[in-house]
Amino acid sequence: MPGLFVLYGGTFDPVHNGHIAIARAAHAALGSEIHMVPAADPPHRPPPGAAAEHRAAMLQRAVAAESGLVPDLRELRRHAIDDTRRSYSVDTLRELRAERGADAPIALLVGADSFIGLPTWKCWRELFDLAHFVVASRAGSPLDAELPPVLSAAMQGREASSPDSLHGQPAGRVLYLRQPLQAQSATDIRHRIAAGLPWRGLVPPAVADYIRGHGLYGIHGGVIGP
Repeated sequence: MPGLFVLYGGTFDPVHNGHIAIARAAHAALGSEIHMVPAADPPHRPPPGAAAEHRAAMLQRAVAAESGLVPDLRELRRHAIDDTRRSYSVDTLRELRAERGADAPIALLVGADSFIGLPTWKCWRELFDLAHFVVASRAGSPLDAELPPVLSAAMQGREASSPDSLHGQPAGRVLYLRQPLQAQSATDIRHRIAAGLPWRGLVPPAVADYIRGHGLYGIHGGVIGP
């Protein structure tokens, strides 16, 4: 059976230290490469602040020296073929399941906030048939108490006690990845850049250099923060 394939999707607009910390923690816990997948046209938020090619370039630079973290541009390639299609996780997982087969273990790494909003995703119930979930949450987080009733019901019998159970079956389990999460927000970083507030320490150095070099996020609209 192929090893566990882990997808970590997001707009990565820009990719920041919090994203990298979650991916590192998942790699350490699961022993699998983490495929970081930038979304082309996310349906749940306004259009990205940076074009797809810039977000892909920043991600590639951010993980270049990271063992176990891999940029995966499948959604951007799909959008390039048909730019009318939105980026839905169910489409990506269906595509991946067709590639890897019915028995291959696949997991989707998400933040706690995203997981709580799962019932708003397209074909959300089908996602449990396509992949496991790895949910990055703070230690001691009241995540269980915050789950919408419909999601809490769908979660019955799915919680995994250890990463090993994700390797032994193709889909359907939920593993809570307890770790000290960082407070970075891509929205806040974009606002800081545009306002000339300090921001460089919130993203990998290569990403900061790329943002400055390409004038992204209104960096030339005011005083450039350190």
